[in-house]
Amino acid sequence: MEQNEELVRRIVEEVLRRAQQTPCREQAPFQKTADPSGILLVKTDTVRCQPFEQDGVSLQDIVTLEEAPRMGAGVMELDHTSFEWTLSYDEYDMVISGVLEIEIDGRRLTGGPGDILYIPKGSHIHFCTPDKARYAYFVYPADWQSKGE
Repeated sequence: MEQNEELVRRIVEEVLRRAQQTPCREQAPFQKTADPSGILLVKTDTVRCQPFEQDGVSLQDIVTLEEAPRMGAGVMELDHTSFEWTLSYDEYDMVISGVLEIEIDGRRLTGGPGDILYIPKGSHIHFCTPDKARYAYFVYPADWQSKGE
């Protein structure tokens, strides 16, 4: 009897281990792998952004609060647009493609592919792009309900 219980326990552990190492396609519209250690791998080229409340803006959060309770992350795309935003969190943006411009107090900072921009909490900015831009964003803290004011 104890051998059967041990076999069932080992099978369940193996199934759980494999489930944690396979892409989470059912949970997200992109390819994401979760390691049992908590490390996540997101293939950004598989991320398909969803329309946001502003024309020409789409985004996709790539982590849940359960996966990363202290930091948020996602991918955003801008298409010939500009929009105002006040940050209620610290944010890093890494440009994947195109040109991302951030205007603050009449000054404009411009980032291209591979560039990283840091925007401190409380900043009132305009996100802009002369044509199309795709970038990854990383926010702290990961309070999804307070993205902008």
